[in-house]
Amino acid sequence: MSTQPVTLPKDEAAAEGKVNVQINGKWYRFPKGTRIADACNSVGAHVPCFCYHPKLSVAGSCRMCLVEQGMPPRLAPGATPTYGADGYQPIQWMPRAVIACANTVAENMGIRTTSKLTSEARRGVLEFLLTNHPLDCPICDQAGECKLQEYTTDYGSGTHRFTEAKIKKGKNIPIGPRVNLDQERCVLCRRCVRFMKEIVGEEVLGVVGRGAHNAISCYPGKELDSNYSMNVVDICPVGAMTSKDFRFQMRVWFLKSTPTIDVNCGTGTNINIWTREQKVYRITPRQNDEVNSCWMPDSHRLNYKYINAPERLTTPMIKTDAGAPLRPSTWDATLNLVVEQLHKCAPAEVAIIVSARLTNEELYMARALARQLGVTKFDIVPRTGESDNMLISADRNPNTTGAKLILGKTGTGLNTIRRGVKNGSIRSLIVLGEDVTAEAGIPEQDLAELDYLLVMDHSETPTTKAADVVLPGVTFAEKYGTMVNVAGRIQRLNKAIEPVGDSRPDWDILRDITQRLGCDCPRVIACPSPMIILEEIAAEFAPFEGINWGNIGNEGKVITDTGVTIPLIEREKAKK
Repeated sequence: MSTQPVTLPKDEAAAEGKVNVQINGKWYRFPKGTRIADACNSVGAHVPCFCYHPKLSVAGSCRMCLVEQGMPPRLAPGATPTYGADGYQPIQWMPRAVIACANTVAENMGIRTTSKLTSEARRGVLEFLLTNHPLDCPICDQAGECKLQEYTTDYGSGTHRFTEAKIKKGKNIPIGPRVNLDQERCVLCRRCVRFMKEIVGEEVLGVVGRGAHNAISCYPGKELDSNYSMNVVDICPVGAMTSKDFRFQMRVWFLKSTPTIDVNCGTGTNINIWTREQKVYRITPRQNDEVNSCWMPDSHRLNYKYINAPERLTTPMIKTDAGAPLRPSTWDATLNLVVEQLHKCAPAEVAIIVSARLTNEELYMARALARQLGVTKFDIVPRTGESDNMLISADRNPNTTGAKLILGKTGTGLNTIRRGVKNGSIRSLIVLGEDVTAEAGIPEQDLAELDYLLVMDHSETPTTKAADVVLPGVTFAEKYGTMVNVAGRIQRLNKAIEPVGDSRPDWDILRDITQRLGCDCPRVIACPSPMIILEEIAAEFAPFEGINWGNIGNEGKVITDTGVTIPLIEREKAKK
């Protein structure tokens, strides 16, 4: 051995709170306590696993993550370690494989993920898993996302030596209102059991039977009815847990996935929208450890059917005479009519109600409209409920924080508008993205007494039916923009499908109206896009300073301190 370096790699790593680990012949540094599986995956040395999930406790039951491990030789009493020219001790490899999910890295450890030993171990595990697994991949909803399919292709032997009859278990068992269980496909990873116990706090699922007859089942007298039950479908590595909503709807390889955010409450859960041919087929959670971890509530996940519902507004509608029904019109004619009518309105007799479900860019354009008209009676509709102490916020608006930062509005002025409509001091009302009869407490008979009611929305409501002009906006899945969640994090909303019919993004409609009224935002007019509007916002409002579409990233940025935290995230951080 050559002379050891003056400063050894182990000392340099220790100063950083890390250890040196050799993976497939290359040296890396990882924080102490890092699991071998996480360390290997982080450097591209993939370790397959069924039971391991980084957000759940370690079960170590599937044995799929076996790797070859080595450590420096054990020293004889009184002996001193020897180091090579690179400053590392020689590695003595163990004769048996170890599981990568339950073991953590150590100084001078060696890991092999592609050796003959690991390959043989993985082939053996897969052969045992497939002995009783049904050959129903062509009809399985998990096909295309199944880890058993992938690992059999990547690590399996391609031969089958089991000739005995397969053990039959339950198929298509309804274990809750939203989830079905196929026990034959289950590999007993127990992810679902641990999720319900550790994340949701409800012990509903367990393993029954013995030996080869083991199966996942609900405890007697219980069912999987939690509002977070569909997360077990996401984390199931095979086709055992399936969603009743998505079951047999579409093959996943036909679907396009778009990363965006949920708009059902102020948490701003990160999601993926799965679409094909302008139709949304499902929504799944997207990992963001600062917002929603890996999870989302079922109620938010399933609230997408209105996107393709018949009630969608697809063309501008106008009322030519009092009492006459709304009739379709063109955009150009409708906008000219809107501007003509707005010029006739006295500012003191006009009020604007805007939704905190709109993006920051749309709120900014609504503010520009109010300024151009000289309207001072201008507010949002607060929408509150009860927090579930997990991911559902008490604030049911997704962008209340953005409305406070850009508009300075919190909903306290809504009573003034409501009284003005009732007593007749407000003669014209502009409603942007709200059903004021249901959400703002303005009855239909009061709306009928207005001289002019202009409504922009994506779906038909009692408010749109009472309107003189209806401008068809779009849903969250059909536009770009940003929102700020309850914790002060700005996040991007991405377009997954094109607007239906002749509907247009709300920011675009407001831009056209303000332009025809004489907009004072030349950059927005010259190069219209939410990205340009965001730059205007960043230049005007201090919390947004330096923010642009590119540097927000997929996980967002905190731009203001609201003092609000997300309960599930706080519990997760406390466990570390």
